[in-house]
Amino acid sequence: MPKIKYQEKNLQPSSLQLVEICNAVIAEYIAQGFVLTLRQLYYQLVSRDIIPNKQTEYKRLGSIVNDARLAGLIDWNSIEDRTRNLCSLAHWDTPQSIVSSAAKQYRVDMWEGQEWRPEVWIEKDALLGVIEGVCEELDVPFFSCRGYTSQSEMWGASVRLLRYAKAGQIPIIYHLGDHDPSGKDMTRDIRDRMEMFMGGIKLDRLALNMDQIEHYHPPPNPAKTTDSRYAGYIAEFGEESWELDALEPSVIAALIRVAVGRLIDVPTWKKRTAKTDRERSQLEKMAGQWNKITSRLK
Repeated sequence: MPKIKYQEKNLQPSSLQLVEICNAVIAEYIAQGFVLTLRQLYYQLVSRDIIPNKQTEYKRLGSIVNDARLAGLIDWNSIEDRTRNLCSLAHWDTPQSIVSSAAKQYRVDMWEGQEWRPEVWIEKDALLGVIEGVCEELDVPFFSCRGYTSQSEMWGASVRLLRYAKAGQIPIIYHLGDHDPSGKDMTRDIRDRMEMFMGGIKLDRLALNMDQIEHYHPPPNPAKTTDSRYAGYIAEFGEESWELDALEPSVIAALIRVAVGRLIDVPTWKKRTAKTDRERSQLEKMAGQWNKITSRLK
């Protein structure tokens, strides 16, 4: 992975020490298959008592990380911005290459024939990279609500989930969000609007919940006094709030894996896996004999 130097930076000894710690934390998570956002890196440092939980420290960390990357001290690929991504078309060198790629990507709908039909909804874009791997592993659709879900997306979801229900499956949404006045209310909002659009939905607020806060001890923040839901929140939970980002990525992934895993009828799942493997093998054989196949088309 590239550490590329673009500028000379005269970092203070304390900043260099923090960079060394950042690189160790980054390496730890890359080994687990996760790439952190700056916010997640910040919370890892806070939870390890490296820096205090203050907005000024978050800004300071951002400045140090920026300078360290420019100075070639931190890998450019090791910290992600998951909210800004370039969109482009895929390209292929040959028809054979696209068939070979299709073989690797081919899979059947693993939830066909299952009693349940789950989806994972998460409050913010920045955590999509955390849940993507486990959701793809379990063939579960997922998306970022970006706060309160838009009316268009909510209605579209109701149409989609009603289609599953009419086919005899039980749709269920797993929602993950911050434990703060708005983050808690977003789960309520999804439930209420799904009641309006489709007569109700099975919805499980998977995180962040108070029992998880008590177990994992993520660093707290003051609840926002400007939030219109502030009074009701502090009456129930007190004046502290917690961001979902503060949970370790592996914990978030494990919560999804366990919850969705409980829904799976294993014999049916194994049959769908065997079908995927068999049909993927057929595509791989086709790609391997592409020249022979195309010669017959002339």
